[in-house]
Amino acid sequence: MRRSGFPPAFTFTGDHWDMTADAGHAAPGGDALPEDRFLDREESWLRFNQRVLELAEDPGLPLLERVRFLSIFASNLDEFFMVRVAGLARRMATGLAVQSASGRQPREVLERISTVTHELMRRHAACFHEEICPALAKEGIDVLRWDELAQTEQERLRRLFRDRIYPVLTPLVVDSAHPFPYISGLSLNLAVIVRDPERDGTMFARVKVPQLLPRFIEASPNRFTPLEDVIAAHLGQLFVGMEIVEHHAFRVTRNQDLEIDEDISEGLLQALERELLRRRFGPVVRLEVESSISPEVLEFLTTELGIDDNQIYRVDGPLDLAGMAAIADLDRPELKYPPFVPSKEAIADDAGVFAVIRERDVLVHHPYDSFTTTVQRLIEDAAADPRVLAIKQTLYRTSGDSPIVDALIDAAEAGKQVVVVVELKARFDERANIAWARKLEQAGCHVVYGFVGLKTHCKLALVVRQESDGTLRRYCHIGTGNYHPKTARLYEDFGLLTADREVGEDVSALFNHLTGYSRQTSFKRLLVAPHSLRSGLVLRIEREVEHHRAGRPARIRMKCNAIVDEVIIDALYRASRAGVPVDIWVRGICALRPAVPGLSETIRVRSVLGRFLEHSRVYAFDNGGDPEVWLGSADLMHRNLDRRVEALVRVTDRSHRADLIRLIDLAMDDDTATWWLDGDGTWTRRSAAKGEELLDIQTHLVRSRRWRSVDG
Repeated sequence: MRRSGFPPAFTFTGDHWDMTADAGHAAPGGDALPEDRFLDREESWLRFNQRVLELAEDPGLPLLERVRFLSIFASNLDEFFMVRVAGLARRMATGLAVQSASGRQPREVLERISTVTHELMRRHAACFHEEICPALAKEGIDVLRWDELAQTEQERLRRLFRDRIYPVLTPLVVDSAHPFPYISGLSLNLAVIVRDPERDGTMFARVKVPQLLPRFIEASPNRFTPLEDVIAAHLGQLFVGMEIVEHHAFRVTRNQDLEIDEDISEGLLQALERELLRRRFGPVVRLEVESSISPEVLEFLTTELGIDDNQIYRVDGPLDLAGMAAIADLDRPELKYPPFVPSKEAIADDAGVFAVIRERDVLVHHPYDSFTTTVQRLIEDAAADPRVLAIKQTLYRTSGDSPIVDALIDAAEAGKQVVVVVELKARFDERANIAWARKLEQAGCHVVYGFVGLKTHCKLALVVRQESDGTLRRYCHIGTGNYHPKTARLYEDFGLLTADREVGEDVSALFNHLTGYSRQTSFKRLLVAPHSLRSGLVLRIEREVEHHRAGRPARIRMKCNAIVDEVIIDALYRASRAGVPVDIWVRGICALRPAVPGLSETIRVRSVLGRFLEHSRVYAFDNGGDPEVWLGSADLMHRNLDRRVEALVRVTDRSHRADLIRLIDLAMDDDTATWWLDGDGTWTRRSAAKGEELLDIQTHLVRSRRWRSVDG
């Protein structure tokens, strides 16, 4: 079941949301904000990926972790082109693209993306060749091209080619009877020019590199070569009797964002599955080629693919370094971050999870606090507890062998009422979510797919339990991250476990909103998008201005993955103009310009990247001396505030509020290792002076085990 969503409060113009739809958000009369007050969001994202690259370039990090960051940079860039660049190109093709909030025309945005990406890809390739490969070689790990392998290694790979690779290859020639083949997105290919000795003519052929085989083949222990090199060395076996004139690796990136009409009569699962098949055939937005490619072959490819010169990216091979993740996974613990075991102190092993949550709210911080013994345990114990009557949960992403899903199935089979709100359109997890939705339905769970036009992104779990005195009590989890046990070991997230009556009533009402026809939009302890979240945050930002003017404590602290929404940014600018200190800890995109005279002099923006992916969202306000702190699923982006169901919960425990504020303050401290954003959009990594040591906040939290120890 999927219902129509409610209209957002702002008007979508194709590339951003029209803020003039709400006059209450206009700047005070006569005090207009400058037109160039927003940084370009696409370039800001590229600068985020640049920070990832800087970690790969950092000789102070463990070597295989640098390899992993090299891989992450490549996979991040793939997704950026598949979604953001492809979306912009699609809007331009349909005439829907408009000037961005930063003032750039769509063509200017694409040109800037091309310029920055070319430079970053050159740095990425240079890091691989000049830094990573030599460092790996010193540790006995070699990434080699075919000609660099020993003869014995080549012989071994020849046998491997005959037995495992050759049977799955399909060379496709292009001639009058064979048109240029379709090149699927993110596939690695060889462009081969062959000559027929009998006819003395040349032909183009394409050989697709199999994606089910390892990206880098192990020629001998800890010595690897790209799979395409193995294939290229044996092209004569694919084109028997032909002369191989030249061959070059190439790779295309296509639009892979979903386009689906959710009002069609067929079921959403079937419609989504059909669109997933179509997604492989989207238009090309990037062509990657090795720098050694000949002009003739490159011209042939660009003509057949129908792309412009600025969509061509020539780099020193090998291409597709996302495959370096397999080398980062090598069993060389001395070349990785030290092992880390999450703390189990939040809920002791011998304590009943319901008894603990009844007694007090529990604030957990993953991965420093164990996900398994807290959030996962709540669902598993609820499934096994005969006193539990119902479990309701949202699932946005989860793992392939999810104990959460298994527990929900066990609960349904035990006769409990189980309701699961599954977001099928969680980007790039659609297939997995379809599979789990069907598995849950077959087990007897009530599966709901939320609203048409609104992704269900909030992280909520509700357990209804009959206590020993016969009363019903609600136990809730509201989190900032997905119910995904594997990523909970890698993503930094907060979660609140509570039996508070008001929170229970709010979460129950929100589930009724998601599964039924409730139109409730106001809650006691929740802010919910798309109805009240943006306006609720703006109200609190403006309240800090009032407190500051009255001489009361006023400060705004925010931790999020991205801040793009113009209404929120303008509210922060107005608060800064009034003198309110504003601290923003952001992982990725930031369209706000900090430290601009007359606009944002009191705003500081910092970024932390490292071992764990900073993923939590926390919004704190000094509120005249009675701090108000919120945590939840929502970033400050148009999609989160207008096109998703998001939820923030107000944290009421005094010590929890203090801990969250103290953590943000630690990240904003000048002696903490962070990147600082300047008003022109430049990110500068904070470097320690001679004899000075900066605090790595993630390492500090690992060592302190319990994050509440951040103040020592």
